[in-house]
Amino acid sequence: MSKNQIRLRYSGFIVFSTQLLGVITGLIYTILLTRNMTKSEYGIWSNIFDYTIYFLLFSNILPFWVTRFTARGKEGTVKTSAFTQLSIGIISSIIYLPIIYLISNSIGTSAYLLIYFLAALNILTTYMVTVFESVLQATKPQAVGYGFIIQEIVKVVVALILILGFKQIFLGAILGLVLGPVLQVLYYVFLLSDFFKEKPNWAYAKEWFKGSPAMIYSAIGSTLFSFIFILLFLYGGSVARAYYQTALSFTTVVGYSSSLAFAVYPKLLAKSCSDEQVGLSFRTVLMLAIPLATITMIMSVSFLSILNGAYGVAWPVLIALTIDTLVLVIYNFYTSCLFGVETFDAEGQISMRKLVRSKIFKVFSVPYIQAAIALPLTYFVLTQFPVGGSVGVTVEVVAILIGVHISSFIGVYAYMKRSIRIFIAWKSIGKYVLAALPMGVVLWLLPTTSTLLSTIAKAIGGFAFYAALLVAIDSEARKLVNLIWLELRVSWQQLIGKNDKINVETS
Repeated sequence: MSKNQIRLRYSGFIVFSTQLLGVITGLIYTILLTRNMTKSEYGIWSNIFDYTIYFLLFSNILPFWVTRFTARGKEGTVKTSAFTQLSIGIISSIIYLPIIYLISNSIGTSAYLLIYFLAALNILTTYMVTVFESVLQATKPQAVGYGFIIQEIVKVVVALILILGFKQIFLGAILGLVLGPVLQVLYYVFLLSDFFKEKPNWAYAKEWFKGSPAMIYSAIGSTLFSFIFILLFLYGGSVARAYYQTALSFTTVVGYSSSLAFAVYPKLLAKSCSDEQVGLSFRTVLMLAIPLATITMIMSVSFLSILNGAYGVAWPVLIALTIDTLVLVIYNFYTSCLFGVETFDAEGQISMRKLVRSKIFKVFSVPYIQAAIALPLTYFVLTQFPVGGSVGVTVEVVAILIGVHISSFIGVYAYMKRSIRIFIAWKSIGKYVLAALPMGVVLWLLPTTSTLLSTIAKAIGGFAFYAALLVAIDSEARKLVNLIWLELRVSWQQLIGKNDKINVETS
């Protein structure tokens, strides 16, 4: 593929837009669960996926390299990675079954054994979605957004039918999570059908497995760090775990702003992304992350209440987790750029010696440092200083996450500043904050909403107020609005079959 085929902001906005649509489907799905499950049941449901993550340890061994190989035009990458990933996914799912049987019996949740077993299918589909999206990120980034919304719609439809129609709460919830990704995988296979005509190159698989120790090293570190949520469930209780999960349902929206930089990584790999474009992408991410975080914190009670009135008390958890998510958005942008400028595998060969000496491997080590700090501290806090009931202990855990993530970002920033220059437009960021503050004040002064429609309307109104203020004070925002308008015109003309040419952004 040519280096100019991926359009930087266009791809990011398509993915981000579909994710915003996914917010609606995600809310419907979460409301279905929280209004039909007790807090304890929802905590048990959330805990199921605290274990599946350990069987996804190998899910990113191939995708990490596949994106890099595809972006650099290595033929045969797709077919080779698809069949290899399928094999790994099947093995992981089979191993999961007897182990989860023993776990469910030991923690007293064997009544949900069928649900645990069906989660094995979710493991398998996750493996396949991950590898196909790694290809699409380097070829058609916007298609990942379309696949996401397909998965979300199917998930909600299946859950609605089984939960409301047949009163099968847990079964409907898990089948929605299984069947949605199945349709998503089929869509990706259709999009990548031309790549499957190429001959597989098993030499690539050999190279990927040569680099697999580093990926396993990274996966174990991340998974080890995530053990913090099992500690929260075991020592904070199922209700505390439920509070964290419900808050996560909304902070995910803030995290979606990262998708605006979705195309930066493959463009850096293909050496078709300038420092100016990287800086522009960073500003675009913050342009939306800052107001979304503000809305989430100010309307925390309203958001949690629409899931179930009983969750409104967990508003401090949502505020704390929003701050943590904002830190992660910035951290992930920097690490993505750092990965994009490493060239040790540019020729399609992976040297473990070069990999271990690379900055990528140093970033892979960060979760171990995080776990070494967070896990004992979390255990100590939960067992020795639990305060404020389930809400209090959950906030304590999130506060630990914030501290660890901020420290990690400072370390990564200091380490990478000589590798790639990310221009920080402080004046623009100041304008984003300046527009977000009055929006927050207005939302704070307005009556607290408790219904789904009124809450969504208030949030949209607040964001529209922010957008209007920003357009009035920021020329870059006005330029972006014009570009979006041009994109809509082009899309409409293509839809009705007109061929009039309109110049739009090509980056």
